[in-house]
Amino acid sequence: MSGDSAQMPPIPLEERYRSLLGISKVLGAIRDPEELIAALARELRRLVRFDFLSLYLGDVLESGPSWNVWRVDERAAVRLPEAIPLEETVEAWVAAHRRPASWPAAEGQPRFPALEEALGRHSIRSLHAVPLVASNRSLGAMTFSCREADAYAGDETTFLSIVADQVALAIDEAASFERLRVAHERLERSGEQLRLVLEVGQSVLANLDLEDLLRAISSNVRTVLRCDLASVVLVDPDRTRARLHVLDFPDSRGFVQEGTVVPMEGGGLAEFLAAGVPRAVDVTVPAGPGMEILRAEGISSGFAFPLITRGRALGMFTVMRRSGTPFGQDEVDLIGQVAGQIATALDNALAYREIAGLKDQLAREKLYLEDEIRSELSFDEIVGRSEALRRVLKQVETVAPTDSTVLIHGETGSGKELIARAIHDRGKRNGRTFVKLSCAAIPAGLLESELFGHQKGAFTGAIADRVGRFELASGGTVFLDEIGEVPLELQPKLLRVLQEREFERLGSSRTLRTDARLIAVTNRDLASMVEAGTFRADLFYRLNVFPIHVPALRERPEDVPLLVRHFVQLLGRRMKKSVETIPAETMSALARYDWPGNIRELQNLVERAMILTTGPVLRVPLDELKAHGAPAAGSSRRQTLQEAEREHVLATLEETRWVLGGVNGAAARLGLNRSTLQFRMKKLGIVRPGR
Repeated sequence: MSGDSAQMPPIPLEERYRSLLGISKVLGAIRDPEELIAALARELRRLVRFDFLSLYLGDVLESGPSWNVWRVDERAAVRLPEAIPLEETVEAWVAAHRRPASWPAAEGQPRFPALEEALGRHSIRSLHAVPLVASNRSLGAMTFSCREADAYAGDETTFLSIVADQVALAIDEAASFERLRVAHERLERSGEQLRLVLEVGQSVLANLDLEDLLRAISSNVRTVLRCDLASVVLVDPDRTRARLHVLDFPDSRGFVQEGTVVPMEGGGLAEFLAAGVPRAVDVTVPAGPGMEILRAEGISSGFAFPLITRGRALGMFTVMRRSGTPFGQDEVDLIGQVAGQIATALDNALAYREIAGLKDQLAREKLYLEDEIRSELSFDEIVGRSEALRRVLKQVETVAPTDSTVLIHGETGSGKELIARAIHDRGKRNGRTFVKLSCAAIPAGLLESELFGHQKGAFTGAIADRVGRFELASGGTVFLDEIGEVPLELQPKLLRVLQEREFERLGSSRTLRTDARLIAVTNRDLASMVEAGTFRADLFYRLNVFPIHVPALRERPEDVPLLVRHFVQLLGRRMKKSVETIPAETMSALARYDWPGNIRELQNLVERAMILTTGPVLRVPLDELKAHGAPAAGSSRRQTLQEAEREHVLATLEETRWVLGGVNGAAARLGLNRSTLQFRMKKLGIVRPGR
C-alpha cells in the first residue's frame, strides 16, 4: 500500500450507504468468485479504512475452504501469501460462531497468538472481523485490518456489518452460479461418458470381427476423452510378444505404426500385465522402451490399461495426449470401465475368430475327406504278394512309426499315393488329418497360398483369411504329389518348413508353426533336376531322408490276377453286378501285358470290362491291349495259362484260409460255385495242406 489509510478523508455516513448500494450492483454482476473477491477488495477501499482485507470462505466454492489475505492500494489488489494455519485465524472463529471479533481483543473473546504475530509483522494496530451470512447459512468471514489504532469502533463496526451482508449476498449469488456452471459441465461430461459406454456396448454387440471392433472402440474413446491417440496392443498366442493391432491417430507423424512388435520381456509389458492395474505413461523416461517414438510424435501424457478377462491378460489399451492437462481421476475411472468392456469384447471376438477358424478347418477337412471318398476306386488295401511289393511294404512298416520325411518315387499310376496313405495309417498320426495336394494341378502363382495360406487382402481376390495345407495338417500328414513341379522360387519356403517347422501366411508377417509330417511323391528324377539347376540340392537332400521306390506293374506281373479279381469285386458291388468267371485266356493275356499306365490303366480297363459285361463271365476288350501296348519284355519263358490260373486260385485259397464256401469263401471271391472250384482244384493239382 502506498500512503497511510488514516489519511483518507472521512466520508459522511449517508454517502457511504449510497455508495455501498452502487458497489452492490457492480458486485452482483460478477459471476466468477475469484474475480468477485478481487473487485470487492478494490471497491471497498473507497468506503472503508483498511490496509489489508482477509477473506475466509467455507464450503462455498467447488475448490473447498479457502483463506486469502489482500493488500490494496489505489491501483490494484494483491493477494499475499500467509502461513497461518486456517484453524488459528480469527476468520474461522467468527464464521463458526457467527459473531464479530476485534483486535485488540474485546472482553471475553479468544486470542490468536499466530495472528497477533502476523499483525505485528505488518504494523497492524486494529482489526475487525465480521461473519458472512446469507440465507441463514454461514459462508465464512471477512476481516478489515488497519495500521491506525482504534480504527473500528461505534458506527464504523455497524457499517462493516452492513457491508458484510452485501458481500455475503454477492458471494452467495456468485457461488450459486459457479455451482450451476460446474454441475452443467459435469452433466454434459456425464452424458458424453454415458454415450461412450453405450456406444462401446453397441460395438461389442455389433462387431464380432476383431479389427472392426477395435477401430470402433478406439475412435469413440478418442472423441469423448479428447485424446490424440488411442491404441490396442494384443498379446500373440505364443505369449512371447505383443503387437500393435489398432492405432487411431489421425494426426500421426508416422513414427507410430500398426503391426509394431512389442517384446513381453525387457520392456515392462509382462510386469504391467501381471500387476493388472492401470498406470500413467511417463514419456520423460530417457531410456523407456518406445518413449523416443512417443516424444517424436509430441505426446506429453498418457495412460495404459490392462485388458484382462477370466484371469487372462489379452493386451493393453492406451490413450494419450499431445498437450493439455494429464488425465484426471474421473477420466481414468471412466476409461477403466471402458477397458473392462473392451476386454470382454476382445475375448468374444477372439473366441469368434477361433471358432470361425475351427469351422473353416472342419469344412476343409470335410472337403478333403469327400475328395478322398470320391476317388476311392483305388484300393481298400494294398493288393499283391510279389517279392517287389513285399520289399516296399517292409519299408513302410519300418518308417511309418517315425516322423521322418519320406520321398516316394515311381511311375505314374503305380500306387504311390496308396503307399503314402499306408505310411500315415500305420504311424502314430493316423488319428489326425491326411492332407493331399497335387503341386502340378495348382498354378504356380497360387501354390504358395495353397501351401501356407494367405491373409485377407494379400492379393486380388483374397476376400478372406485362408488356412494353408501345412497349417491344416498340423499334427497330421501333408501329402505333396508331384513335388518336382514346385517352382524354384518357392522351394526355400518349403525347405524352411521342413527344417524349422515355421512359415508365414501370404500377406502376413506373423510366424506360424506346424507339426505336420511330409510325404512327398514324384515320378521325376530329382537328382537329375538338381544337376540341371531346376531343383534345389538342399531341398532334395532334406526330402530324400527315406526314399521308397514303388515298382511298376510290369515289374510284378504275378500281382495282376489278384488285382483283377480285386477290381472285379469292388466294381461289382458298386455296379450291382455279379461276375462269376474270368476266362483263363483273359487272365493270361492281362498278366503278359506290359501295362505302361500301371495299376491305374489296369483299373480303368477292368471298369470298362465291367460296364460291357452283361452276364456272369467277364468280357475284357483285349483288343485294346494290342492297340496300346505289347507284352512285357523279359525272360524267354513266360508263365503258361495253366500256371497263371493255378497261382491265382492258390493265392485266393490262402487268403481265405482254405475256406471254400460262404460269402467270404474262395469260391465267392473267384466268382465260382463251390463244386466248380473243387473241380478246378483237382484239375490244377491243388491239395489242401495236411491232406
